[in-house]
This record gives sequence, structure tokens and C-alpha cells, in this order.
Amino acid sequence: MTHVTIEPSILYVGTPVALLSTVNDDGTVNLAPMSSAWALGDVVVLGVGRPGQTAHNLEHRPDVVINYPSPAQWEAVERIAGLTGRSPVPESKRARFRFEREKFKAAGLTPVPSERVDPPRVAECPLQFEATADKVEVDAGGNFLIIQARVLQIHADERIVVPGTSYVDPGAWSPLIYNFRHYFGLGGELGESFRTETPRRGADDRPLRR
Repeated sequence: MTHVTIEPSILYVGTPVALLSTVNDDGTVNLAPMSSAWALGDVVVLGVGRPGQTAHNLEHRPDVVINYPSPAQWEAVERIAGLTGRSPVPESKRARFRFEREKFKAAGLTPVPSERVDPPRVAECPLQFEATADKVEVDAGGNFLIIQARVLQIHADERIVVPGTSYVDPGAWSPLIYNFRHYFGLGGELGESFRTETPRRGADDRPLRR
């Protein structure tokens, strides 16, 4: 293995895509794709660009739904990737983005009511986290908001849940991955963590431990 020094413009080494639904000032809904999200317990840390509508909404109203699409939804995600709910379009986005208020319609996705927050969920997304932004702060470079969103309720497609449990079946669920600005799904399973609570099972129904 030979390493070289590089200077990539982005550092998305392979992160899940999320669709964030938030409420605009006039009560309409914004839907925005992003791929800077990671979880700590029941808190999901989100990184969103400061000029966008999502950042504006979460600075003024804490409710958010973090919707996780599957690889089957990548085209819907891409349909709104070049759209912004911010009007007028921020100067930093004018070269490549255009304003669109009806993001759900533009994506071809379906809003469904949430139970604990105001923004709707995305019906087509197998995992949906209703959450509230407990802490919103500017990143070290001043270009992004770092949002600590506490998850209040989780909705999962029954087909990706281990029957009779609250566990997501990692063999049934595959997130949409954003890998250096290309979309991917997961490949086959390589193994499992020693901390897994959903171990693979053998023919005799005993967990397979390696």
C-alpha cells in the first residue's frame, strides 16, 4: 500500500444520507438532503450549511424529522439536491441552486403526519426519527451549524424490524450512502461487532459467534 498526500474538496468518506424536514416561517415545510449526521445515544448530531433554509428553520423552531432513505430512494434525493427553500437564493448558492418551495412534490415523496413534532415524516423512508434541536451552535469555520437533535420517537418499516423487538435488523436495512458525492447501497455483511444485540443465527437457532 502506497499513500500519497491529497487535498479533496469534500470529506464524505461514506456517510448515510438523511432527509431533514423542518417548518418554514409561513408554516410550509422544507425538505433537505444532507449527509453529515451521526448518533450519540439518543442524540443525532447534524451539520447543515448556514445559508440554507434548514439552518434558518432550526435556529427559530427546534422540531425536525430525520428521515433515512434506502438506496431505492436515491433518485428522489437527487431531484432536490440542487434546490433550496431559501428565497432569495443565498449568494453562495446562486451558481448551482434554484429556489423551490414544494420540495416534497419536487422529490416525488409523500408527507405523513408526525406524532410528537410539527414537521411531517417522509412516508417512503424506512427509518424516521422525530427529534428536537436541543443545542444549535456555529462550527469552528463559521460556515455550518452543528445541531444536537434529541430523538423523541422512532418509526421503522416493519420489514426491517426484528419481529417482536425494537431492534432494526441490519440484514434487512440498508442505508443510502453518500460516498465522495456518489450514491451507494451496502454490500454483503462482513461480520458483526462483539456488542451486537442482533447476532446472526445458525441452523440450530443459536447465535453464530466467531
